Amino acid sequence: MISLHKKMVVNEEGKPTDVIIPWEEYKEIEESLGIDLDTNAIEDLNEAKSDREKGDKNAYLDLEAI
Repeated sequence: MISLHKKMVVNEEGKPTDVIIPWEEYKEIEESLGIDLDTNAIEDLNEAKSDREKGDKNAYLDLEAI
């Protein structure tokens, strides 16, 4: 579980407008959500998902081959 330390930024009326979190915690969240992936990695994941949904076992390697 991610521990989140935050600071709230409020406007003149006292309403929250922004949240500031430590960089390392942001990077951990980013990695957990997968938003740190580049376009090629996302395409590879989508292709693997499609292969899995189609049941294309030829698209996968045996663990011994890795």
